[in-house]
Amino acid sequence: MKTFVPINFHAVLDYIGGILITASPWIFGFYRFGGAALFLPLLLGSMQLLMTVFTNHQGGLIKVFPLQLHLFLDMVVGFILIVSPFLYKFYVDVYLPHLLLGLLSFGAALFTRRSPFIDQLELLDARGI
Repeated sequence: MKTFVPINFHAVLDYIGGILITASPWIFGFYRFGGAALFLPLLLGSMQLLMTVFTNHQGGLIKVFPLQLHLFLDMVVGFILIVSPFLYKFYVDVYLPHLLLGLLSFGAALFTRRSPFIDQLELLDARGI
């Protein structure tokens, strides 16, 4: 499988995706359902924004997290968003925003250059840690 998303484009997608996931209950109007339908996008979107700020890539402000860890956690966030409507049984009320945003997060992480699932795993950073 070939990666095709440049790292600097992924950095921009992280900020846009994090804001979009966090604001999705109000953008798509499912804030009134409450519970996991509201809580998960707020938690995961905020986590994604915070993680982007701390990632060691062109968009990171405080470069602490290795990029491959960030990409792995993006995939975890995407997977949780994809399965959450069915796991927490709110798919009757709303599922499409969670599914689409989850696929976006999962796919962006999987197809970004230096993805831990496609490219060689980098275990040590420049300091040897």
